[in-house]
Amino acid sequence: MTPVRLKPKRYKVVVGLGSCGIAAGGQKVRSALQDTIDRAHAPVELTETGCVGMCYREPLVDVIDPGGSLFTYGNVTPERVARIVEEHFLGQTPVVEWLVRAQTMALPDDSFFAKQKRIVLRNCGLMNPESIDQYLARDGYRALTKAIKTMDAEEVIKTIMDSGLRGRGGAGFPTGMKWQFAHSARGEKKYVICNGDEGDPGAFMDRSVLEGDPHSILEGMLICGYAIGADEGYLYVRAEYPLAVARLKKAIVDATALGYLGKNILGTDFSFQLHVKEGAGAFVCGEETALMASIEGKRGMPRLRPPFPATSGLWGKPTNINNVESYANIPWILLQGGAAFAAMGTEKSKGTKVFALAGKIARGGLVEVPMGITIREVIFEVGGGIKQGREFKAVQMGGPSGGCIPAGLADTVIDYESVTQTGAIMGSGGMVVLDDTACMVEIARFFLDFTQKESCGKCTFCRVGTKRMLEVLTRITQGEGKEGDIELLEDLCEKVKVASLCGLGQTAPNPVLTTLRYFRDEYEAHIREKRCPAHYCKKLLTYEIDPLRCTGCTICARVCPVQAISGIVKQVHAVDQSLCIHCGSCVTKCRFDAVKAR
Repeated sequence: MTPVRLKPKRYKVVVGLGSCGIAAGGQKVRSALQDTIDRAHAPVELTETGCVGMCYREPLVDVIDPGGSLFTYGNVTPERVARIVEEHFLGQTPVVEWLVRAQTMALPDDSFFAKQKRIVLRNCGLMNPESIDQYLARDGYRALTKAIKTMDAEEVIKTIMDSGLRGRGGAGFPTGMKWQFAHSARGEKKYVICNGDEGDPGAFMDRSVLEGDPHSILEGMLICGYAIGADEGYLYVRAEYPLAVARLKKAIVDATALGYLGKNILGTDFSFQLHVKEGAGAFVCGEETALMASIEGKRGMPRLRPPFPATSGLWGKPTNINNVESYANIPWILLQGGAAFAAMGTEKSKGTKVFALAGKIARGGLVEVPMGITIREVIFEVGGGIKQGREFKAVQMGGPSGGCIPAGLADTVIDYESVTQTGAIMGSGGMVVLDDTACMVEIARFFLDFTQKESCGKCTFCRVGTKRMLEVLTRITQGEGKEGDIELLEDLCEKVKVASLCGLGQTAPNPVLTTLRYFRDEYEAHIREKRCPAHYCKKLLTYEIDPLRCTGCTICARVCPVQAISGIVKQVHAVDQSLCIHCGSCVTKCRFDAVKAR
C-alpha cells in the first residue's frame, strides 16, 4: 500500500532586494527560488523586501513558516536554493548551518539586534516596500488620519515638541520648533521639502529607508504639511538612487489612488500633493538653501541667511525642510505620543539614531540605536568588532563634515553635545570604522579632496582655502612635508571655518583638525622622519626582502615595472632602492610573505 503524503503547508519566502541585496546577487537568488519552487510545486508565496540592516549577510532570504515563525538565511547563493527548498519547504526542517536569525533558536548574529531600538527602521526588511496594503497593515497612515481628523495644527506641533525630536540631518535643531516657525510664518502658499540628498562617503541611511519604507516618509511629510499649513511638497533625492526614486514614485501613485494624497484627503479640507526632484549629485545641495535653488532650476549654491527657509524658502515662500530620518520618526511619534519618544535617549538628545556602519567593521550595515549608547557598544556589540581581529584605531563620524574620534574616546556617549565635544559631529549618521592599518594623515587628505571638489566655489576661503589645505596634506603623504606645515594647516582650518558661507566650508576642516588633535604624532612622523607609521603612504615606504623567507621564485622581479628587483632562481633577491617607485606590486604578489614594507 502506497503511503499517503500529506500536502505541505504554505510558506512565505521574502528576498531582500534593497540596493545592498541586489548588489550581492539578490535578483539571481530570487530567480533561482522561483524556478526551483515552480519545478517542485512547493507551496510557497515568494515576495521581496528592502534592507533589514544586515548588509554584511546579503543576500538574505526570510522564510516564514505556516505557524508564523521567522527563519533568515544569510549569504544565500543560487546554488544553495535547491537545498533550502527541499529540506525547509518540503521537508519542514531548516538548514541550520545557513541560518543567521531565527525565532526558535539562538544564533551568533542575534547580538546585532540586541541593543537596537527600531523606530525609523520599524518596517524596513519586514514588508514589501512597493505594497501600500502591507504598509497599511503595519499601522500605515493611521498617524495621518489621527492628525487631520482629531488634532489641530498646534496640537500636532506640540506633540513633536514634547517628543524632543531634533533634526537628524546633522545640525540637530529641534524639529517641533522648526515646524512652529513655518506654521507662524505669513503666507498663503507654503512648502514641505524632504532632503534626501545623501552624499557622505560611507553613508546609506536615507537610501535604505527610502527604498525599504517609502510610505513612512510620505506620511511624515503629509503630517508636516498639515501642521504648517502647506499644500505641496518636494522629495529631493539624488539621481544615483534609482531604486529609491522608483519606489517613491510608486508610493505617491498608490497613496493618491487611496485618498491619502491629493485633494480633500480622507474627506477633510486638507489637500496635499508631492513631487520627486532628482538631484544631480552635488554634495553642496545637501545644504538647504542650495537644495532649494536646485529645485527652482538654478545652480545649487548656498545663500546667506537670514531670511531662513521658514519665512522665505522655496520660491520665496515659507518652507520646512527636514531629512529622511526626521520625517520617518513622525508617524511613530504621533501614534505613540511625544512622551514615549522622549523617554528614550539622553536629557538633550531624545529617541534613537540610525547609523550606517562601514569600513573595517565585522558587521557592516544599517543599525538604529537609542541615543545615549556609547561608540564602543555600537562598534563592538552591535557591529561585532573589527574585521580580522585587528586593533580599533578611530571612527570617522559625520562624513566629510565630521571628524575622527580615536579609540581612546570609544566610551563617548552618542548624543549631539558629547559627539560635538570630540571635534566631530553627529551628522546624518555615517560611521566609518578604521583599524590600525589606516593612516590618519591620508584619511584627512581623502576627505579634504572630497570637500574641495564638491565646493561650489562661491566663497573664496572655501574655494581656495580647501585647495591649499589639500596641497599641504598631499605633500605630507608623499614625503615632501616640511616644518611649519602643521601650523599652516591649523591656520588655514580656522580661516576656512569662520569665513565660509555655508556648512560645507564651515565644517570642511573638521577631519584635519581632529586628526591633528588626536594623531599629531603621525603628522610629525611623516614630516620629520619621512615615515608613515601605518605603512600606508607608499612614497614613504621602503621595500625590503627577508632573506629567511625568500625562496628565489622570481615572481617579485617579474612583476616589478621598473626592474628594481634582481636575483637568480632559488636564490635570495634584493631591491635596488634607487630604482624602486614604491608601487607595492612585489608585496602584493609575493606568496611567501618575504617582501616587507618598512
